[in-house]
Amino acid sequence: MGVPKFYRWISERYPCLSEVVQDEQIPEFDNLYLDMNGIIHGCSHPDDEDISFRISEEQIFRDIFNYIDFLFGIIKPKKVFFMAIDGVAPRAKMNQQRARRFMSAKNAREALSKARKKGIKIPDEKPFDSNCITPGTEFMARLHEQLQYFVQMKITTDSCWQGLRIYLSGHNCPGEGEHKIMDFIRSERSRSDYDANTRHCLYGLDADLIMLGICSHEPHFALLREEVKFGRQKNRNGKHRTSVDEITFHLLHLSLLREYLSWEFYPLKEKLPFDYDLESVIDDWVLMGFLIGNDFIPHLPHVHIHEDALPLLYATYNEVLPQLDGYINEAGILNLKRFEIFLKNFAKNDRKNFIEQMDDEAYLSSKRTSNAWRKSAFTSNNDEQSFNEDLEMFDLSNDEKNKVTEEYSSKGAFDSDSNASDECEEIIERRILTSTRAVSRKFSNT
Repeated sequence: MGVPKFYRWISERYPCLSEVVQDEQIPEFDNLYLDMNGIIHGCSHPDDEDISFRISEEQIFRDIFNYIDFLFGIIKPKKVFFMAIDGVAPRAKMNQQRARRFMSAKNAREALSKARKKGIKIPDEKPFDSNCITPGTEFMARLHEQLQYFVQMKITTDSCWQGLRIYLSGHNCPGEGEHKIMDFIRSERSRSDYDANTRHCLYGLDADLIMLGICSHEPHFALLREEVKFGRQKNRNGKHRTSVDEITFHLLHLSLLREYLSWEFYPLKEKLPFDYDLESVIDDWVLMGFLIGNDFIPHLPHVHIHEDALPLLYATYNEVLPQLDGYINEAGILNLKRFEIFLKNFAKNDRKNFIEQMDDEAYLSSKRTSNAWRKSAFTSNNDEQSFNEDLEMFDLSNDEKNKVTEEYSSKGAFDSDSNASDECEEIIERRILTSTRAVSRKFSNT
């Protein structure tokens, strides 16, 4: 999950970060880490919209093993191969996961009901329930057992797997997969014989992997992710099965992102009353990213990537940091006083957002008012008494009411044979819209 639309935004703002993986141009990596849940979901239910899709548990296991072997063959790690499956999630994320699982079951029932109403033939076999991909289920226990056999078999039969340190962190180990991977990296960094030039590659689909990777402060770190297009083919039994037609892998180089951020916040270097430290700036950058969205705490309202929230956060940070006596996020500890000053300055942008939202609400209100006017008695009874009664429905000043009445009279709206109702409706709609926008302008000038 993580930050919505963050990967696309950062790839567009910093275009050199991402490169398409080609067989003859793959960089060398020492350590490869797999966030396994993306693989498990992709191999077990690749197309939730296909009601007739069925797959056996044995086929799911085979697809998972093939995909692991495929990724290993692309990167060819030299020292460490780490596979992590989500265990019990932190308490802060449990409510979100519970809601997501209930919604998944509800959507599956609704899709099945719609398919039956349309007369679509439903296979007799039960579909795979994606909620089985949960720590503690029988499915996950069987998968973990099969993964152990698979790893042992590869170590015995494949020379590329020999000589590596291979880890499998299963569903019975608490914590999300990406967090267990980061814990492992931090534990490796604490070793006396750790090589600071170790090259890391992390595979996963979550956007927050960018945050986790860069806050490791490793100089050589890349993310591997793919774009998958699925097509359906029939097997011997005539059943539909999903197969990969084309896979385009991308490497996102976090080492380049560090350089981009260094240039992004370089103007601060001459303005700060304390020493400039890129690593501390990166920690603050991660904090700003989590204000837009994350899996554990609510994000700020009206702060969205598609509304240029990140550039606003950057501008606020460049303005506020020289006024502070240190960084906001100090080695993972949030300085609340400095953070409060940052938020107060960032909140100045909320006024503009609220005014724009009020303008939108005013426009929608005018449309609702005009619709109510069309349904009023005046539209069916072209008499002045009905007009005056209906005019009281709207929150207009006396001057505005008089102007509307004059315009209606000039159009002959009170004549029994008048056909000016459509034009009169446009008049009242225009008057009400002008009135509500005037209120918005008055608010914006205060």
